[in-house]
Amino acid sequence: MTRIIPLKKHLRTLRRSTRLIARTLSRLGSELRRLERDGKRRAADPKRRLRITPKRRAQLKLQGAYMGYMGQLRPAQKARVKAVKERRGYEAAIAVARSLVNR
Repeated sequence: MTRIIPLKKHLRTLRRSTRLIARTLSRLGSELRRLERDGKRRAADPKRRLRITPKRRAQLKLQGAYMGYMGQLRPAQKARVKAVKERRGYEAAIAVARSLVNR
C-alpha cells in the first residue's frame, strides 16, 4: 500500500533545499570575489628579486662542484673526501675528489 505524502511536506522539503542551494551559491560567490581580488593584488606586486653577493655565488659554485664529485664516489671514498673537507675546506676536498674520480 502506497502512503500519500501531503503537499505541504513536499513544499517544505523543496524550500529547505532551495535555501541550502542559495546559501552555498552565496558563499561560493563571495569566495570567488575574494580570490579574484587577491589575484589582482598579487599580480600588481613586483616580484621579489633574490640578491646574491659575489662571495656567496663563489661559495655556491664550490659547493656545487663538491656535490657533483661526491655523487660519483663510492662510500669509502666519500668518507675520505668528507674528512678532508672538515679539515681543510672545500677546495682541498674538491681536489681529492677530482683525483679519485679520474682514476
